[in-house]
Amino acid sequence: MATRLEVLRMLAELAKLTALDEGSPQAFRVRAYENALHGIEGYQGELTGLSKKELTEIKGVGGSTADKILEFMSTGSVAKLVALREKYPPAFVELTKIPGLGPKTLKVVRAELGVEDIEGLRTAIAAEQLRDLPGLGKTSEEKIGKAIERLGLHGKDRRTPLVEALPLARSLAARIATVEGVDAAMPGGSIRRFSDTVGDIDIVVATTDPTAVSEFVVGLPEAVEMIGSGGTKTSFLTREGMQVDVRTVEPGQLGSALLYFTGSKSHNIALRQRAIDRGWLLSEYGLFEDGKLIAAETEDDIYKALEMESVPPPLREGTGEVEAASAGTLPQLIELSQIKGDLHYHSDRSGDGRSTLEEMIEAAMARGYEYVAFTDHGEDLSINGSSREVMLEHRDRIRDLQKKYPDIRLFFGCELNIGPDGDLDYDADFRLEFDYCVASIHSHFDLSQDRQTARILGALHDPAVNAIGHLSGRYVGRRPGVELDIDVILEGLEVTGVALEINGALDRLDATSEVARRAMARGVDFVIDTDSHHTSDLIRMGYGVTYAQRGWVTTERVVNAKPLKDFLEWVTRRR
Repeated sequence: MATRLEVLRMLAELAKLTALDEGSPQAFRVRAYENALHGIEGYQGELTGLSKKELTEIKGVGGSTADKILEFMSTGSVAKLVALREKYPPAFVELTKIPGLGPKTLKVVRAELGVEDIEGLRTAIAAEQLRDLPGLGKTSEEKIGKAIERLGLHGKDRRTPLVEALPLARSLAARIATVEGVDAAMPGGSIRRFSDTVGDIDIVVATTDPTAVSEFVVGLPEAVEMIGSGGTKTSFLTREGMQVDVRTVEPGQLGSALLYFTGSKSHNIALRQRAIDRGWLLSEYGLFEDGKLIAAETEDDIYKALEMESVPPPLREGTGEVEAASAGTLPQLIELSQIKGDLHYHSDRSGDGRSTLEEMIEAAMARGYEYVAFTDHGEDLSINGSSREVMLEHRDRIRDLQKKYPDIRLFFGCELNIGPDGDLDYDADFRLEFDYCVASIHSHFDLSQDRQTARILGALHDPAVNAIGHLSGRYVGRRPGVELDIDVILEGLEVTGVALEINGALDRLDATSEVARRAMARGVDFVIDTDSHHTSDLIRMGYGVTYAQRGWVTTERVVNAKPLKDFLEWVTRRR
């Protein structure tokens, strides 16, 4: 029986492939699948056992889509999706990741040039064939070529964005965990370290029956091509060409196996050397002295035996964490339980928002937040923004709702759009009407590094700006971030006291962990936000916190880990 996550993945794939088939992401069928996806995201009940009538009572789910959901729930497949997959194989779908190649353009490129994959597109660009197609030209051709290189969509060592790999890994692990004899099944590797891209999926399984696990994995619908099966490792390729390695160990070896298969390689080498220095041997089966087991059951046991603090998985990159853990100087990393509020939070006042103010408030309260800042889009963001008159009505609505919800502090905020010259929405006096503002780049991604840096600096010096949102403007695997002089930006943040956002949306994870670590060294403050547009997006806070840990971000430097009184003092000091 398909899970909710699998249904959501099915609908997302249907929407993507239908957009290709229709030549437009705005086509009726595409919007129907997307509306159903959003509706199911927000649905609180169980999908299993629902009738067609009950499914269509979920907001956004129409009759035709309900039929496909029922087909998928009962058979694990959808005939329409199977047909679309044959028409648009993964190598062709990968072209949709490239900025400038929408469904309509891809149809033309395929029909006119016979392009079926990245390499075919690169060949066409090298031959200067794209520039002669309708709607393109020399400049577009050059931008597309540059995007292929910057996104890493070439060569054999391509990586998959975490936003695509994490849901699959968690779904696979959850299903494997139901196999009789399995004590635990957990993703390892770069997924567990929460790298923004991954090479493959590793799943570590503690079981008393490895044969049963192997047989179950072979039968998974995702396993379209087996690489190897049997013993303690079963490997397969997904339809998209991603490799999945499922490794089984005895229940008592779960800790050592997780440690080994989480990595990174450099972290493991440092640990093995520490064991060797003591005359011991460390492997995926445990820590041994002359064949006698010292520790294996938990990772903590192994770190303790090696006279170290336990290193959280996001830190295991061989960048000084082993030395710090050995000296007892690991930082006190921010934890999800310490977050007091969300400061980048949209309602349906934004054109792309899908939940009402009341729904977003109640979702925040359910999380135990002390405060939220509603930062709906400013007027300069076409389609999604609001005029000053509408924003003032929005303010009055928020203040009315504050009386209804006295247990959480509601801030009237705005996500200001940073223009190409650092200009912001509205005028300076009106911007100060907001209680809190995050400023973000949403356009002009092809400016020079100097101009991109200058536009951020311009925003930093406005007294209404409290934080810079999703610094580079990237979408992992789909749009490279703008080119910035990071040292200059960090100095600007340090001098002005503006916070740097770590955006928890899995396809953003921006600012990057590398930038966050450099910001920590400069004394810059952080906000960890969800950029939520729907109540289902609040899950992103956990992602943002874990990604912040990769940047060694500590609790005292996170603005929205402050109690309400301290947060108010911080905002007032800036203004």
